[in-house]
Amino acid sequence: MNETLETESDAGEVSGEMLAKIDAYWRAANYLSVGQMYLCDNPLLRRPLQLSDVKPMLLGHWGTTPGQNFIYAHLNRLIKQNDLDMIYVSGPGHGGPALVANTYLEGTYSEVYPDISPDEAGLRRLFTQFSFPGGIPSHASPECPGSIHEGGELGYSLSHSFGAVFDNPDLIVACVIGDGEAETGPLATAWHSNKFLNPATDGAVLPILHLNGYKIANPTLLARIEHEELDQLMRGYGWTPIFVEGDDPAKMHVAMAAALDEAYIQIKGIQDNARINDDVTRPRWPMIVLRSPKGWTGPKFVDGVPIEGTFHSHQVPLSDPAAHPEHLQQLEQWMRNYRPEELFDETGRLLPGIADLAPVGKRRMGANPHANGGLLMRDLVMPDFRDYGIEVSERGVKGVGDTHVMGKFVRDVVRLNEEQKNFRIFGPDETISNGLEAVLEVTQRQWNARTVETDELLAPEGRVLEMLSEHQCQGWLEGYLLTGRHGLFNCYEAFIHIIDSMFNQHAKWLKVTSELPWRHPIASLNYLLASHVWRQDHNGFTHQDPGFIDVVVNKKAEIVRVYLPPDANCLISVMDHCLRSRHYVNVVVAGKHPAPQWLPMDEAIEHCKKGIGVWDWAGTEDSGDPDVVMACCGDVPTLETLAAVSIMREHLPELNIRVVNVVDLMRLQPKSEHPHGLTDADFDELFTKDKQVIFAFHAYPWLIHRLTYRRTNHGNIHVRGYKEEGTITTPFDMTVLNDLDRFHLVIDTIDRLPPTGDKGVVLKKQLQEKLIEHRRYINQNGQDMPEIRNWKWPSGCRS
Repeated sequence: MNETLETESDAGEVSGEMLAKIDAYWRAANYLSVGQMYLCDNPLLRRPLQLSDVKPMLLGHWGTTPGQNFIYAHLNRLIKQNDLDMIYVSGPGHGGPALVANTYLEGTYSEVYPDISPDEAGLRRLFTQFSFPGGIPSHASPECPGSIHEGGELGYSLSHSFGAVFDNPDLIVACVIGDGEAETGPLATAWHSNKFLNPATDGAVLPILHLNGYKIANPTLLARIEHEELDQLMRGYGWTPIFVEGDDPAKMHVAMAAALDEAYIQIKGIQDNARINDDVTRPRWPMIVLRSPKGWTGPKFVDGVPIEGTFHSHQVPLSDPAAHPEHLQQLEQWMRNYRPEELFDETGRLLPGIADLAPVGKRRMGANPHANGGLLMRDLVMPDFRDYGIEVSERGVKGVGDTHVMGKFVRDVVRLNEEQKNFRIFGPDETISNGLEAVLEVTQRQWNARTVETDELLAPEGRVLEMLSEHQCQGWLEGYLLTGRHGLFNCYEAFIHIIDSMFNQHAKWLKVTSELPWRHPIASLNYLLASHVWRQDHNGFTHQDPGFIDVVVNKKAEIVRVYLPPDANCLISVMDHCLRSRHYVNVVVAGKHPAPQWLPMDEAIEHCKKGIGVWDWAGTEDSGDPDVVMACCGDVPTLETLAAVSIMREHLPELNIRVVNVVDLMRLQPKSEHPHGLTDADFDELFTKDKQVIFAFHAYPWLIHRLTYRRTNHGNIHVRGYKEEGTITTPFDMTVLNDLDRFHLVIDTIDRLPPTGDKGVVLKKQLQEKLIEHRRYINQNGQDMPEIRNWKWPSGCRS
């Protein structure tokens, strides 16, 4: 075979020799894919297949695999011919055999895993490890080089692909979208990503919609609508579809080669027009619709049941050779149909004339550094966060809103990294709403759709990406991080739940890649959750849910971090840490409404470093153990706790009160469970071994119990938090409805401390009357009582 890649220049068609090479490469990948699913020995069929050569448990997914092998082989030709910088995103579920086979054929897999060598012994190990205890999963998992998208949970491939090409002008992502995946809401939304792509400064995504007709057991919608309707749908999304349809390999090779050439010509034309002619008018980017049989080239019938082209090919077509000897014969025939003797030499190495199809070095899709983003990551240029702190002349001075203060810090992170273009802010139309409006002083929101005169702050290029889809924002950010950049996702606290499962997948990805020495750490996924549960004055009950942190805490301790800073200076200190960190998921919950400020910057820095601490200035303990520990975590719980303490200091001065504030939620866990956890001795020193602890918490109370159930004093920890009570009401009434307010906190303390005596009884009655007065007042006036609105930390208290 010809050692070089050529096309016939007069006709623009790929030569017959090249098509034969592509076909051989495709057959090799199919052979390796079937081998992974079935064999543990005899990898090259040097002898007749025996039952002992077959794995005892047959796992894997064949249906999508041959189509993906077909695409990968053709992309190799396109990359090498045009010297392209390209990665492959496998959207269909369980496409692992294809990605593993192709990265093995191109040599990347053996470089990463030397024991999976390019010979017969390596093939045996390659086959045995697949879907096998101690081996690799059936997805395009983190263990597979070249993968940035696992594909087990469907719907995110296209968002990930666009995230990867933002600020990567030379990168093309070939995104293979399964037709089952195309039925998901996130994928349907992701087609609109083309309205945000800047052809001058960003790369390109080439979607390849793989229509093989079926999901696990049902037909797929896009495979069953008429050709004209599908064409109109894609054009309606703003794409230019190129169709490749059929089941004859010879004809399909010709059509696919032509389609890829045409798509690349269109991509290059769009980018040249934008970069040379300065024309960034939204183009109609190309995409390919590949219609091929599910389980293509596999068994056509098994036990009289049609397999190829049906949902029966989805997983393992020949499922039980031990019980059905004819299945063993059929498996051998299936594999021999790929003619392995024409593909591999005597040692088991792919023949050079076929191997030559693959690109070399970093141009191989499995070796492209964009698919191992830590290799490319550069540190952010960071301003000194201390310069953005606010003066706290006295405890409890009113601030403008914590996120508004932090916005100026993030603004300058954007500004300082403008040149290297490796930091973006993502959010569902909430950047201004969440208090980050200062960012828009130095950048605009990237937007490449039509604009009108009344639009504001929209431009083809910007550091802020907003679309009213949490799925889309999360997917973009993940793709951006996985290819070596940094970012921040700001969102309303209640609606970050929409991406619970996406967070799960990313956290699992981080966990697995942290154990792979060849995978380099990436920037942390940073969430800023504002518009939180305690301040939804005009939105009401639907906007009140602080449970995302419960989901986060489920993940591995070495991956997740949760911060609830009590004021603006603590928030800035925490965010500086998060933006500098690597390979974590950081969740920061903060308020945007005017709120008291407690700590000067130097104290805030020290407090955040510790993550938890006693606020001596707020308590009354001078020596010995306290009578009660008033603990708080979150900005509103901190306010209500300090207001409660001020009441007790005035009316129950004999009480010895300790105030503990928690910034880093994971400090509550035992040291054995989380790297940030306190030792039992340190926990006991803060919370005592036997005193009552009244804990005001931002979220659901049981999370604190879950984190502290092993502690000595857990039986005396009484948590007040959100308990699904809320409506459109005043800020203080939200705390009253959930028993988190200052009056309930004091009453709870009195009930648990009999030594308060008559003074306690009198005070409790007064506070119960206050609660009645509060209800009457807000119902009549529509706002909180003046003593609540105008409350200040008493000037007579020590500071």
